[in-house]
Parts: sequence; C-alpha cells; structure tokens
Amino acid sequence: MRLFIALDLPPDIKDRLAALCSGVPGARWVPPETMHLTLRFVGEVNGHARDDLLEALTTVRTEPFDLTLEGVGHFETSRQPRALWAGVARNEALSRLRDSVEGAVQRAGLAAEGRKFMPHVTLARLKDAPGGRVQAFLANHSLFLSRSFPVTTFTLFSSFLSKNGAIYRPEAEFPLGAEVRAAEPEGEAEIYDPWATTTDPGRGA
Repeated sequence: MRLFIALDLPPDIKDRLAALCSGVPGARWVPPETMHLTLRFVGEVNGHARDDLLEALTTVRTEPFDLTLEGVGHFETSRQPRALWAGVARNEALSRLRDSVEGAVQRAGLAAEGRKFMPHVTLARLKDAPGGRVQAFLANHSLFLSRSFPVTTFTLFSSFLSKNGAIYRPEAEFPLGAEVRAAEPEGEAEIYDPWATTTDPGRGA
C-alpha cells in the first residue's frame, strides 16, 4: 500500500488553481479534483505499518488554522523544468502541523524524512516544455493569491496505480484539535489522477 498524508483543498480553491493551468506546451496539468498539499510522503508500507501509522496520527493535536496560497514556482533537474506549482504564504501553524505529523510518522516506526519541507500544490509535470513559455507562465501568475481558507483536518491517502493513472483513496481523516474520525466507509468515491506516476514523491502519489 502506497500512502501519503496531505491537506485537501476547498473546491473553489481548486477552481482558482485550475484557471492557471494553461499556456505551457509539454505540461501535463493536474486534474483539479486531485490537487492537494502533501504534508508527508510515506511510500509503500504493509498492513501492519498502516495500522501503526493510523494509530500514531491520532496523537496529532495541533489547532485549526487559516491558510493562503501565494505565488507560483517550478522545480527543475539538470536545469530542465520538471514541474509547476502554486506556493503557500508563510504559515507557522502549517509548519507546526507538518512537524507533528512527522513526529507521528516516526513514532509509527517509519524512517525520518530527509528532505526539507517545502509546501506547495503541484499544478503540472513538464516534459520538454519550452523554457520561455515556463518563464512566461511564472511571470504571468507571480501575483497569484488565493483567499484565506480554514484548515480543520488532514487526511491519510492511499494511492494505487491503474491503467488510467493513479487512484487516490482517503484512508482516514484526522480533525485538528479533536479525536480522529473513523476511517472512510466502504464505497467512498475514489479520486483518479491520470497524470500520477510512481516516481514523484514531491506530490505524494
């Protein structure tokens, strides 16, 4: 089972982000229904590790807070742009939540995260995208600013690959400052991401 821990986004925020997604040849735009902010990519675990992680995540007790998305950016490898993303306005409460989640992951017996936390929402993956068009996208949307929205829960997702892409399924939702809710019931709608791959830990799936 492939797991990641993330914040889901309000529908209107996803719509705002989706409105940015155009103008770059070679971009594979992320479907808005699958957009999220990854707190911790966990990776492949067995059933026992999943259960331990679920139990550990119930100990996260940070308080709800407000979050704002701000600006856009890109990741690159070997000086080639590989992904476009929307950024997050500086937020100490988000950092505290991420640190609490990281502590829970380690208490569940999983290895510590070796990378620095850089909160973002992936908008597209790039392959052979013209550098000039990428720079134009960044310049055109540099002033992007979402409304402030409340963060009251975080979610443990599983990700499964299908012939149509990855399927994201919420395993459990954890309210902030409260007891954990029951795991999602059978029959919960699955989220399909046709652009997901098995090699993009920055996104979580």
